[in-house]
Amino acid sequence: MDPTLSPRESGRFIAERSRDVFVEEEGVRRVAEILYNLRHSDGLTVSGWKKANPLAPAPTDDQGSRVALNWVFVVDTMNFSFWPVKETQQCEVTYKGTTYTGYMTLCAAVTRAMDEGIPITDPNYFSQMSMEELVHVLRSDNETPMPMLQQRHQVLTEGGRTLLEHGGSFRSFISQAGNNARKMVELIVEKIPSYRDEATYQGTRVSFFKRAQILVADYWGVMEVRGEADIVDMDSLTMFADYRIPQALVYLGALRYSDALMQVLKNGELLNSGDRREVEIRGCSIWSVELIKDHLSKLVRERDGQTCSINSAIIDFYLWPYAKQHHKEMSHIPIHRTRCIYY
Repeated sequence: MDPTLSPRESGRFIAERSRDVFVEEEGVRRVAEILYNLRHSDGLTVSGWKKANPLAPAPTDDQGSRVALNWVFVVDTMNFSFWPVKETQQCEVTYKGTTYTGYMTLCAAVTRAMDEGIPITDPNYFSQMSMEELVHVLRSDNETPMPMLQQRHQVLTEGGRTLLEHGGSFRSFISQAGNNARKMVELIVEKIPSYRDEATYQGTRVSFFKRAQILVADYWGVMEVRGEADIVDMDSLTMFADYRIPQALVYLGALRYSDALMQVLKNGELLNSGDRREVEIRGCSIWSVELIKDHLSKLVRERDGQTCSINSAIIDFYLWPYAKQHHKEMSHIPIHRTRCIYY
């Protein structure tokens, strides 16, 4: 069997053959210009990680770092499929007076559990916690539960057992890959089945590894807060192909959907994981951000005479909150709806 293409290779392969999703060069250049003008802001550095993750524990000492990294593992292992069937029926979690929806409900619920004395970041606990215990941890403030609770229970207990087999913490597990980001992703995907985010496109195995890559990027963020972010090959990571950033890329003109695909999405039709159109949306999103990164690097080199340190993960860290902040302006562009454990 031929080897699976890496996420970057997959993005290019898909973009060159896509029938319903297209990377738009003019839009790519426009987004690169936006990022160039913001290149000195905290939003385009890994040091802004804690600000972007306000509910994460502060890794102020060795014990805090261990807890923060295990928190990241718990959250990223369950980081998938938060979109509501109806916008008026969303899971909500209120924590310290703020009500959260979407992905932030998960962050709030896990941190709330810690405050309640539940050892949710201890692999000895979450590797064998019951379904009822997880339902309690992830409970909603309203009648709409968090989607896919059974699948979240399955992947979290599976991930916990893996950590116990490799030293009992996420830090000890990930240390097997040294300080190389690419090897970290490979380790996660090899050892934890729920992170194997792959598909077949035109007879070729492609990969996206959304959660595996964001887990490595979040590890990088925690270690940066600790002043220990000496991780090499971070440029091997791509953006984290989900359903929110493609919407932003279409809004910004860096991606374009065919009329037929746009109509399917506006009709609210479900796309199965691995559906050709779903694969094209995710693959073209990856390649679009790769081109944005390359053009941004060129702008920094030509205008500033410097090397650009902004990689695809940092661009993702900018685009995801951008999409959340501008969701009303881009509401005419539908997200694609796919229920799966991968994003």
